[in-house]
This record gives sequence, C-alpha cells and structure tokens, in this order.
Amino acid sequence: MNEENFNMSMRKFLKQVGVTSQQAIERQVRETGMESGKLNVRMKLTIDGQDFEHVVEGVIDLD
Repeated sequence: MNEENFNMSMRKFLKQVGVTSQQAIERQVRETGMESGKLNVRMKLTIDGQDFEHVVEGVIDLD
C-alpha cells in the first residue's frame, strides 16, 4: 500500500463527506423551517464487501 496515496485519497473522501453532509443538513433545516432547538444526528460509515461499520452520533445546536 502506498501510504501517501492512501492518505491523500482518504482526505479527499472525508472532505467530500464533510462538505456534502453539511449541505444536506443545512437544506433539511431550511426545508423544515427549523429555527431553534437541537438536531440529534447520526452518521454511519460502511465499506462495501467488508464486515465494517462505524457510527458517529452527536447533537447540532440551532440556537
């Protein structure tokens, strides 16, 4: 495995995940008209063909 290529590719993927996830959350908040409160969020990462699942949970405060 080429560590440099692996790290660059992973960073590119994670940047895409971050940007597109933020856009999706912002769109959902606007479309539902939420102006205050908290969002309980959960992100699930899987790898096709692998017995792997990673879950991250958190709270986004709109206030």
